[in-house]
Amino acid sequence: MAATVNTPGRPAPPKPVSKPGKVKVVRALYKYTAQHSDELSFEEGDLLYVYDSGQSSVSNRLQARCGNKKGWIPANYVEEQVEEIVLPLHEAARRGNISFLREGLSSGVSGTGLDSAGNTPLYWAARAGHEDCVKLLLEIPNPAVNAQNKMGDTPLHVAASHGHLSIVNLLLEAGSDTTLRNNSGSTAEELACDSVIKNAIQMSQQQYNATTVYDYNEEDYNDESD
Repeated sequence: MAATVNTPGRPAPPKPVSKPGKVKVVRALYKYTAQHSDELSFEEGDLLYVYDSGQSSVSNRLQARCGNKKGWIPANYVEEQVEEIVLPLHEAARRGNISFLREGLSSGVSGTGLDSAGNTPLYWAARAGHEDCVKLLLEIPNPAVNAQNKMGDTPLHVAASHGHLSIVNLLLEAGSDTTLRNNSGSTAEELACDSVIKNAIQMSQQQYNATTVYDYNEEDYNDESD
């Protein structure tokens, strides 16, 4: 008796955002104590992250973050500009700067933005082996876990090829598609640098296959001997 196999496809990865925004990093010239509830206090020398996230009703104010606090600051209390980071989350993920990564996400910077090579912040965190950054990026809505860069690599590809077992397991739990091939035709399993990672990917694929749904149509129930 022939059976029609209906293998549900894995969810299509959400389309990453191509323009993640910019963050300006400025240094405080003087100490400032907040005068209103929506303002931010800071010390002389503090680094402040300024975001283009709104306009103040009071002139000459910037919206900034320092540590885990956010608020308006007087523009004349900080240096005009120390640095502009075009891809702040990519930089934080690459360097393992979890606090900066958290600040960027909480301030509305896209967690799925693409750099010039088509990489997401999750790709860089997975490649560099920063487990805490990977966990944080997997918590955002639609983390683009299966997004492929211009070489066709996903975060799972680079985590496997660089030997980051704990990150491979996190990505598998988040729904990474083990069947995706990069531009060279390789899956993550084929790029894995050790047998433990290969086995982890194989087990994930076997568990996925075990959920395959078999649908039978009316003809399938006919006795083939008739």
